Amino acid sequence: MPPAPRPTPVVAPDETPFAHADVTVVGGGPAGAAAAIELRRAGRSVVVLDKAAFPRDKCCGDGLTTLALRELEHLGFSPGLVDDWFAVDAAWLRSPSGREVRVPLPRNGTYAAITPRLQLDAAVLDLAREAGAAVLERHAVIGVEHGAGSGPDAGHVDVLVDRPDAPPGRVRSRYLVAADGMWSPVRKALGLAVPGYLGEWHAFRQYASGVSGTAADRLHVWFEPDLLPGYAWSFPLPGDRANIGFGVLRDGTRRVADMKHLWTDLLARSHVAAALGSGASLDGRHTAWPIPARIDTAVLAHERALFVGDAASATDVMTGEGIGQALVTGRLAADAIAAAGATRPDTARRAYEHAVRHHLVADHRMSRLLGRALTSERGARGAIRVVGASGEWGRRNFARWMFEDEPRAVALTPLRWHRHFLDRPGAWAA
Repeated sequence: MPPAPRPTPVVAPDETPFAHADVTVVGGGPAGAAAAIELRRAGRSVVVLDKAAFPRDKCCGDGLTTLALRELEHLGFSPGLVDDWFAVDAAWLRSPSGREVRVPLPRNGTYAAITPRLQLDAAVLDLAREAGAAVLERHAVIGVEHGAGSGPDAGHVDVLVDRPDAPPGRVRSRYLVAADGMWSPVRKALGLAVPGYLGEWHAFRQYASGVSGTAADRLHVWFEPDLLPGYAWSFPLPGDRANIGFGVLRDGTRRVADMKHLWTDLLARSHVAAALGSGASLDGRHTAWPIPARIDTAVLAHERALFVGDAASATDVMTGEGIGQALVTGRLAADAIAAAGATRPDTARRAYEHAVRHHLVADHRMSRLLGRALTSERGARGAIRVVGASGEWGRRNFARWMFEDEPRAVALTPLRWHRHFLDRPGAWAA
């Protein structure tokens, strides 16, 4: 059982700093919320800052892999905390040649699911509140200052924030967890931003209602010839709705304006239109976002600040999926801080960097190598052909690999082998 919650930091708007905590977490998304929950379980006081007011949307495919689901279960999340939850039991893959292959998932637990980020992120942040974190919404970071200090403030980091209905102020803590996205204001304030960086992936997404085709209950992945090594998707949601979109790797030749035309063309393709059904309609406008995927080269820590989630570029470079990686990095950062203590930031940095290398970097490199096989039509067709011919056992285990039931490079990293390799139940198996 986690220790009893300590009192949350006292917020006194007229004081400077106006809040104190053991750790300040910037960003209330999955990475930040996971870090806050783990830190509270370790008995640390936490302030979570976010420039938005929740619930707020996040451009995303809304898909949750086995990795993400197990991490969410560990945090105390359950599907009943969100209204729109769709558990997935298989994926339908379409080759550039038009061949379709169904890859089933095991039935002992949940291995894949879809839920809107509008609901998911708010529910996980609520778990952080329940754990005792002080969550301050509509607080935008405008600066970061490290200080040596003396006495009780020896060794601290101040986060300068723009506050609603109050003058700008500062939050003082021993550590800072930056979970503030690809354009991380913390990274920028510390002079660590990479000029001109636009991420490794670019994606488009839109919701559809009145879905009457197979997309109403099937998870589709379409390997379109002009998207490789990217892909298009349709992920089902309750009430005959779907999240539909596509993602492409940035290669220096694709312009956003061209992608807008590609989006219109993609929706008109016969197999996509048939999957949505004749009565489907698009909700609102499409949204686009960049995806960072360079965990092997990103700066993960600086003085008393640790970067997690998109701020650490912790996204699967082969699929563009990042929720599982965000949750993992948030947990690892919290563990490193809790183990190091208030006066050993160098120990926390080293522990966190080592843990990320152990858990994510080998898989990132493996995904990058495997992604190269999908850069051509021939490679994508061959991959789908092999999966289709592999029999029920092969397709099921391919699905487990695809949905990150095990780390991508686990076969090449013996330190991560375990007794129940490819035999673990999914989330909420009980």
